[in-house]
Amino acid sequence: MRGVLVGVVGTVVVLGVAGAVAVPQAKEWYEGRHEQTSSYATGKAAKAERQSVPRWLPDDAASVEYAMRTTGGERILKATLSADRLPASCTPLEADAKKAPAPEISASWFPSGAASGAQGRCGSYYVSLENHTLYAWQTNEEWMEENRRSTE
Repeated sequence: MRGVLVGVVGTVVVLGVAGAVAVPQAKEWYEGRHEQTSSYATGKAAKAERQSVPRWLPDDAASVEYAMRTTGGERILKATLSADRLPASCTPLEADAKKAPAPEISASWFPSGAASGAQGRCGSYYVSLENHTLYAWQTNEEWMEENRRSTE
């Protein structure tokens, strides 16, 4: 009887440890399986290849990194601009505007504190610019709002 009890306890411990490791990995896989990441030499190439890349991205933008969730509107983008200013169609954030929300997806090339440095809006994207490097992100809520406005 004691041997059976030790076996049962051992099995529960092994399964508990396996579950503690497997469940987070399964969750990461599940959430990540609907994300796509792409790299492009220019903004023009990115827009030609993928309809979801924002049209306001300058054609001459270089080293474009783009990630998106296929089940919603979450997007992040990084690009090198030739000018050290936001694209012409973008508007600066007003000082009293609501705080920019954090991006809902991540990538190794996208800074984790981007929302605190938001400087403007380009369409439904929040944007920041650091030494010719543009960071842009769109939340699912902003994407849904943009789509709702475009169908009215």
